[in-house]
Amino acid sequence: MTESAIIAKRKKIDTQKIVGTVIVILLFAFILYNVKWSFVRTLDFSVIYQYWRLLLKGLSMTVLVTLVSVITGLLSGIVLAILSQLPFRIIKILIAVHVEIWRSTPLLVQIFWIHFALPQITGIPTPALVSGIIAMTLQSSAYLTEITRSGIESIPEGQWEAAKVLNLSTRTTWLRVILPQALKLMLPALCNTVLSFFKGSTILSVLAISELVTVSNNIASFTFRPIEIITFSGLLFFIIGYGFSYLSSRLEKRLSQSSLRDPT
Repeated sequence: MTESAIIAKRKKIDTQKIVGTVIVILLFAFILYNVKWSFVRTLDFSVIYQYWRLLLKGLSMTVLVTLVSVITGLLSGIVLAILSQLPFRIIKILIAVHVEIWRSTPLLVQIFWIHFALPQITGIPTPALVSGIIAMTLQSSAYLTEITRSGIESIPEGQWEAAKVLNLSTRTTWLRVILPQALKLMLPALCNTVLSFFKGSTILSVLAISELVTVSNNIASFTFRPIEIITFSGLLFFIIGYGFSYLSSRLEKRLSQSSLRDPT
């Protein structure tokens, strides 16, 4: 690329930045101009201080449900992904059916079916919390099965051959050679799945499970301060979600750097 072309490219980038900045400023000014400041002054965020313990308790329930569902889904997903590598067509078909059913239907429908329909069929009632965790676990296992399978199939054939040359057992090959590398490859998709289910856990409020949204709605109904409560709840979701995204990106970068230093 010639020097004149480089200069022209830089000018184009600078122009785009200026235009983008002007648009953002105008949009921000338009929003400020149309804000009803008389209403804003009536907001009372002191209600957050009065009920912060209940809100944090709801947040802890949200985090707990997410972790239990995703960890259980990951473990079952790893098992199903390994089984999908076996040369048995019936196993592959059953796993594919499981994946497609739970990936292709809405989580809300799954929750309702497990909590209301399944007890009618089996005669075994399940508490709302258990029903929610089961539904989220089954859906997360479907996604994580495919993510793990893709990670396993991304491992170079030479790794399998090296394990055979070293006369490693099947168990050792999977636990020491294949899965560690596959987990490293699937880390970005895994982190996205965790974040997606963390945000998606709000749907459990339809079963009145005491997670953050349910607690927020109850407090808002009692205090008649829905804007303040829901805004704070959204802020909590943002802090947890952004923090998790930041840490996962740092971990991903560190793992990629270690892979460059040690390509084996």
